[in-house]
Amino acid sequence: MKTVFLDASRIMDRNAMYMYMNEIFRLPEYMGKSLDALHDALCEVQQDTEIICTHDCLEQINSSGYAFKVLLVLGRCADENPHLHIRFR
Repeated sequence: MKTVFLDASRIMDRNAMYMYMNEIFRLPEYMGKSLDALHDALCEVQQDTEIICTHDCLEQINSSGYAFKVLLVLGRCADENPHLHIRFR
């Protein structure tokens, strides 16, 4: 299982989110830089992946509206894709 410690400081806007998520998940080249496109791509992830969200990460998410939206997308994807898991520590 792949483990990722989410770094909300790298998700402050659309371009930063795309670059960071591409590093983590190797997103398809055709994927756009929208949250809908992120959702679609993450629902297709086939590798078991645990996304760890620490207390510090949650504080950063609370201070950034965009990072909060990304967390919501991650949560929806984890509900839909059995290969994605989010853990809060």
